[in-house]
Amino acid sequence: MPELPEVETYRRFIAEVAVGQTIAAVQINDAHVLAVAEDELRAGLLGRTVTGTSRLGKNCFLELDNGRLLVLHFGMTGGVDAYRDTADAPRFTRVAWQLEPSGLHLAFVDPRKFGRIRLADSAEAYQKAKKLGPDALIITAAELHQKLSRRQVAVKPLLLDQGLTAGLGNWIVDEVLFQARLHPERPGSSLTEAETTVLHAAIQLVLTTAIRHEANYRHFPASFLIHAREWDEAAHGSASSDAHKFCPRHPKTVIDKYYVGGRATYVCGVCQPGPLLK
Repeated sequence: MPELPEVETYRRFIAEVAVGQTIAAVQINDAHVLAVAEDELRAGLLGRTVTGTSRLGKNCFLELDNGRLLVLHFGMTGGVDAYRDTADAPRFTRVAWQLEPSGLHLAFVDPRKFGRIRLADSAEAYQKAKKLGPDALIITAAELHQKLSRRQVAVKPLLLDQGLTAGLGNWIVDEVLFQARLHPERPGSSLTEAETTVLHAAIQLVLTTAIRHEANYRHFPASFLIHAREWDEAAHGSASSDAHKFCPRHPKTVIDKYYVGGRATYVCGVCQPGPLLK
């Protein structure tokens, strides 16, 4: 599922190909991905110039010259691409926007059709309507501590709650907690201010690293837990090295996998002391 780093990569791509361009045509191949009526989408976009891009968590915004936003949410399998000729349109292109004067088409590509496209009056209005917290790259350590300290819930599902902070998905939260040496079942209220400061720094580290590598996880540092997850999800042995299933800090410690809040969770029992593993 596209998470904050992937969406930031998409945003930068859109900024390169679409900013300064005017939307000359809207092609809708599958209205299933629309969270707005087709006629309303066309009326809101045709003739409008893209003046900028922005992002909130996993949501990408195309800023229009009338102050409104085209909002892209990528669901499980969504992404963006660009093409010039119709014959070159990517497979599973659900909606495309013809841009002038470049002549390029910006494509919303989504094999499973869980993504959504809509219009919004402003980022603030959209954030309020969707009850989203501050972006995970913007939230401060003090804000994070204030939000966590009020909750008895385990820290992992708290960080996955988009109303607390927007943009953190399952693998990111596992990585963040590993880097911060915190057990995923620690109650949010049990974290000290110092621990939350370390947690906040880990969020910044993981997100900026992922963005720098354009979300290509194979290029992440060897010190990242993601390699153990990749090993496990590559059918136990087809990955490049069995060593990936071990903690990068403790080469003889196997990474545990179990479920927290219904989500697959990867933990080093040495690095992340806490409640007994289930």
